[in-house]
Amino acid sequence: MNVLWITNSPFSEAYKGTRLEENAKGWVNSAAYGLIEYKNISLGVVSLYPQKEFNVVEANRIRHYLLPKKQRNNKSSLKKYWTEIANDFKPDIIHIHGTEYPFLSAFVELSDLKKIVVSIQGLVSVIERYYLGGIKKSELMKSTSLRDIIRVNTIFSQHLDLQKRGNSEKSLLKKVNHVIGRTTWDYCHVKSINPKLSYHFCNEILRPIFYEKQWDISACEKYSIFISQAYYPLKGFHQLLKALPQIIKIFPDTKVYVAGNDFVRNRGFRINGYGRFIKKFIEKNNLKRQIIFTGLLSNDAIQQRFLNSHVFVNPSSIENSSNSIGEAQILGVPCVASYVGGTPDLIKHRETGLLYRFEEVEMLAENVCKIFSDEKLASRLSQKSRIVAQERHNKEINTKRLLSIYQNIIEN
Repeated sequence: MNVLWITNSPFSEAYKGTRLEENAKGWVNSAAYGLIEYKNISLGVVSLYPQKEFNVVEANRIRHYLLPKKQRNNKSSLKKYWTEIANDFKPDIIHIHGTEYPFLSAFVELSDLKKIVVSIQGLVSVIERYYLGGIKKSELMKSTSLRDIIRVNTIFSQHLDLQKRGNSEKSLLKKVNHVIGRTTWDYCHVKSINPKLSYHFCNEILRPIFYEKQWDISACEKYSIFISQAYYPLKGFHQLLKALPQIIKIFPDTKVYVAGNDFVRNRGFRINGYGRFIKKFIEKNNLKRQIIFTGLLSNDAIQQRFLNSHVFVNPSSIENSSNSIGEAQILGVPCVASYVGGTPDLIKHRETGLLYRFEEVEMLAENVCKIFSDEKLASRLSQKSRIVAQERHNKEINTKRLLSIYQNIIEN
């Protein structure tokens, strides 16, 4: 079976020997490596790459077709590349990972729709409703920076871009016949866009490193919180900051570790509007001592950051199925998360984590304090979440399920 994947970003093999290699190792790679363990599978991957020329790379039994990123909006060039790829690889099935990228439409138009299946990652046509994370537009306008205006990259222009990509996404989903999803949330939304779609359920495989170790309450840094994404309003970092004063009243030694570079540090022209908003809030509430930005983390480092943390918090205004929640759960890190999107499919309240309504920062604070103060609760959440996550993210089960979906589509 010749399986051709289309992804927005290339695999780590495309960045071999560069500083980008480590960070390109994601869950999509993990799914691919599970697939090629089957001898009857030939896998090709089409992706955009920051180079000037179209290139083909053979690595790890995968044929990588690298498209020049600058050509992503040039339909005639994309059609030329696609014809070359299709003639070379002769796919039995075409699996598109993600829905919102305009360059995909050129491939769909030239392909047999019966061969195409689309994996739902997020749904930007829905996510854009929640992009501002509940922050009033007037507050965000006050924080808009000169950098954002000059670059035409304000939070509002980012929101507009999401809306445009959402239109491309809807157009794509109305054309295809098959989708792969994994939550009640994505099922409801794709069916509302195209009721005729055949929906196939398949969970995801996580990065290999997250299957290797287990969280231990006696080894973690007490009263430490980890948040894996914070750069955009929809990730809800500001909501965690609102809850933090309440947590500090009871646990004054609380620390919040934020994955990624410090985007609120006063760097003059380089700070963006959301960074300014967060910076003002931190200064106003005297929270600087509690916030630690980790810098960019390798796979090893992010695994260790999870293991060192007392609780993982996912305060997003919307999610489909957060891989970060899956990573925390399979390691056994107690989770607190907002009740949004597909998160209730991942966390059962008081059994595999604690949930709260996104707007209710008081409940977020109380849930964190419960885990900080109750070792038995933390250990119980840890053990139960690991059991559920190990089943949900089982490499063998999910690979077999994916192959079954491919076979079903080809046969029918």
